[in-house]
Amino acid sequence: MKAIHGIQMIGTQRSGSNLLRVILDQSPDIVSPHPAHVLVNFRPLLNLYEPLSDRENYNRLVSDVVDYVNANPVPWDGVVFNKDEIISRSTNNSLFELNKLIYETAAEWKNATMWCCKSMNNVYFSSELETHGSIKKYIYLYRDGRDVAASFKKAIVGEKHIYFLAKQWKQDQEECLKLRGTIPADRFFSLNYESLIQNPEKTIQELCNFLNITFSENMLQYYTSQTSKITAASGEMWKNLEKPIMTNNTGNYLKSFEKNDLDIFELIAGDTLTKLGYTLHSPAPDKGLISADNIERYRSENTDLKKECQLNAKEHDIEKRKPQEQLLKEIKERVLA
Repeated sequence: MKAIHGIQMIGTQRSGSNLLRVILDQSPDIVSPHPAHVLVNFRPLLNLYEPLSDRENYNRLVSDVVDYVNANPVPWDGVVFNKDEIISRSTNNSLFELNKLIYETAAEWKNATMWCCKSMNNVYFSSELETHGSIKKYIYLYRDGRDVAASFKKAIVGEKHIYFLAKQWKQDQEECLKLRGTIPADRFFSLNYESLIQNPEKTIQELCNFLNITFSENMLQYYTSQTSKITAASGEMWKNLEKPIMTNNTGNYLKSFEKNDLDIFELIAGDTLTKLGYTLHSPAPDKGLISADNIERYRSENTDLKKECQLNAKEHDIEKRKPQEQLLKEIKERVLA
């Protein structure tokens, strides 16, 4: 069996990660399915399967994770998992081994030599990923955090108030930059979203060189692929994947931010924006905007905005997410019963 290597994409969602994912998936060398967020969702539940050294417990974890991936709102087209085979191929009983084997199965179905995981929050498991040795290279995709926040405000997932959006974006970038300081340069590639959409061919060629794969014009024709069509049909957040790259998709926050949004974002994350090369608009924003009283009010507004977002979400989007949500609920109730 040929060697298969893992690639981990890190950063914050709404930064063009699905765009980059489907571009990479056009290469015959890489499989890059829509993420099921295995580590994010099952790492907090591992106490329900302890000890994993017990064969029955590990077998149950394998079964639950495979069922969870199969229930993904964007299907892993053509991939069929054999639970018994995954168990027999496990060199150790761990969630990180299982995550690797799930992606390796997808790579084998495509006859690819690499898999790319787009669970960007896996940066918070980087020490465990490094210990396990399943990731050969990291791709850090970053975008102007103010545009990320503007996008999240309309999305079915994530925070909704600018204060919490700024805090999350800043935390994610700082974690990625911290990791970059510990990983050899030949294993870590920083990719700016704005450069990707304005100079796609040059940017993707540089990424291909980093990954030691051949660049193909077909990669920039991603929007005609089955992968893009399946993803676009699976949720409102991904509808643009059926379109060519939107070269002017920057500065959206200038049109959508309201009231004190810009000042609040730059108060919280201005130093990180500057660190990543973005220009600030507010040289001296009012620090009173992030007083303790105001933060408490923002917290209440954030909760209300999340509820409103769910009420206004398209039924199709909600239904697509229900199978995974129900499975996680059943897992918790099954073990606690």
